[in-house]
Amino acid sequence: MDFSFLKAQPNAPLITDPEKVKKLYTHWRVRTMYAMFIGYAVFYFVRKNLSAATPGIISDLGYTKTQIGMLWSLLYLTYGVSKLVNGILGDRANPRYFMALGLVLSAMMNIFFGLSSSLLTLGIFWTLNGWFQGLGWPPCARLLTQWYSPNERGTKWALWNTAHQVGGGIILLLGGYLTQHYGWRTSFTLPAILAVIVSIFLVNRLRDTPESLGLPAIEKYRNDINPNDIVADVDKSHPFKDIFINHVLKNKTIWFLSIANFFVYLVRYGAMDWAPTFLVEVKQSTIANAAAKAAGFEFLGIAGAVLAGWLSDKYFRGRRSLINVAYMLLLAFAVIEFWLIPPGYPVLDACALGAVGFLVYGPQMLVGVCAADSASKNAAATATGFTGLFGYIGSIVSGIGTGWVVDHYGWSGGFIFFTVSALIGGLCFLLTWEKKKVAKPVIAVPNA
Repeated sequence: MDFSFLKAQPNAPLITDPEKVKKLYTHWRVRTMYAMFIGYAVFYFVRKNLSAATPGIISDLGYTKTQIGMLWSLLYLTYGVSKLVNGILGDRANPRYFMALGLVLSAMMNIFFGLSSSLLTLGIFWTLNGWFQGLGWPPCARLLTQWYSPNERGTKWALWNTAHQVGGGIILLLGGYLTQHYGWRTSFTLPAILAVIVSIFLVNRLRDTPESLGLPAIEKYRNDINPNDIVADVDKSHPFKDIFINHVLKNKTIWFLSIANFFVYLVRYGAMDWAPTFLVEVKQSTIANAAAKAAGFEFLGIAGAVLAGWLSDKYFRGRRSLINVAYMLLLAFAVIEFWLIPPGYPVLDACALGAVGFLVYGPQMLVGVCAADSASKNAAATATGFTGLFGYIGSIVSGIGTGWVVDHYGWSGGFIFFTVSALIGGLCFLLTWEKKKVAKPVIAVPNA
């Protein structure tokens, strides 16, 4: 089978008319953003639906929390490896088809999962789903660094990143309703159908780099250069292995970000995956109401991520580490608050869980921006894939680890687990602080 359609597109003849360049850039930047946003949100439809379905699966099939946690850990294991491997491929692939292919294959795994009952088959299909989910992030990392320049990247990345919360929030509401009224299996089949439809939309809407459409590079268009991109441009003729070693493996900032991301994802997925079950078992919530509260975690996360990105561009001028530290310290307090609210206060439960979402999504988003800034745009998908691998190792620990801790030490043990993780993550972010480099100015294409 010919897979040449997945290859990155070559540069087209350069358009020299400034007015035409401005018009095309405006059109394609908007189109790229909304297409990426919708596409990535729907990736969550066929991944986070398991959160809303978990109480129904436990009730129907009788599996323990440790066994359900194992399903999450299997997905995160393959997703983390896939994010790295496909991140390397994503820096050299056409995001138009790469992203759509991943969404279709993930939808297929959801259909098979919804038709299964044995733990073995559920595990196989959810493990494969994790691999295909890993085709979603790298195209977005490539597009974000190719179409948006360094001094706007925090804000634009934050805007796109809200797709996590929009997709996760909608599927929690939809999945909770479907599970309660029509059974947990419908929480997998209906989202899968929607995912196939959106994959066609992605093929129609997305394109590759600005240069593939005859436009100048974004840094030249906006007169905004990341010093690391200058080095990367020099390295373009070098084997990709050398770029990977020099810009990722030998980059101490990438390593600190990766370790920090381990703890961010441990808390993020611990709260996201287990909050509905905790609310049902401890706070006497219905499945639908618990899923609605968990959706608030996602929706308030939008504000947290956007604020973090805006602050990092507007007031911190790209120095993002201290924002991450502040968010993680406050996150530890929010986790404790959610844990200690007694049963019978549903509004306080919703507010506390929303605060956890607000605070965890700032660092979750900024890790990718920091990695892209530090590694350069030509290794952005690889660097974010590398940090993502560590994040999903944290998710693996969060899945089966939280299930095991709660089975043996109760929910108190689980929340202590999350609190300590938030504090360690904040310390790791503190170690990423460094003096920001200053780039030499370049001649820009008029953008008036």
